[in-house]
Amino acid sequence: MAAEALALLREAGALLEGHFQLRSGKHSPVYVEKFRALERPQYAEKLCRLIAERFRDENIEVVAGPTTGGIIVSYEVSRQLGQLNQRGQVVVSVFAEKEETGERRFRRGFDVRGRRVLVVDDVLTAGGSVGEVIAAVREGGGEVAGVGVLVDRGGGKVDLGVPFFACLTLDLPAYEASDCPQCARREPLTVT
Repeated sequence: MAAEALALLREAGALLEGHFQLRSGKHSPVYVEKFRALERPQYAEKLCRLIAERFRDENIEVVAGPTTGGIIVSYEVSRQLGQLNQRGQVVVSVFAEKEETGERRFRRGFDVRGRRVLVVDDVLTAGGSVGEVIAAVREGGGEVAGVGVLVDRGGGKVDLGVPFFACLTLDLPAYEASDCPQCARREPLTVT
């Protein structure tokens, strides 16, 4: 599966090499531009199929992701889980949005109460967004059945306390700007 995911991401032009400032402020020589894969349905469908296949027998009723890329992943995984479901059960897609308080909440009438929820996202680095969606599911009375992501760029080091699946796990370096070898070499920086 990892080989298939890596090939799809490379083919989509989603794995970039250079000198990047990540959203966290850290610097890395590799950046996963997930929207290169998510903007093309043929890649999004194949990558999300890997997540759907992993959780097909887990009686998932809701797939939830964080805004923004997580919405696309949530929709496609829920669509595929619905097709795989032998009982004809509908699997819905929802997303958790940031409130002014900084916490994620389900709005727009999304209801996870009493349902088995698969939390998904595009790229996991430190687990912040996914952890916020997990908290929103639990606060909403749902049961977190697992987490699925397209790419775990943290090398499998994040423990979310639930079953976890990544289509591809990468252990990519990330440096504080003061410790960045590329900064020391004065290489041009791309802010992501």
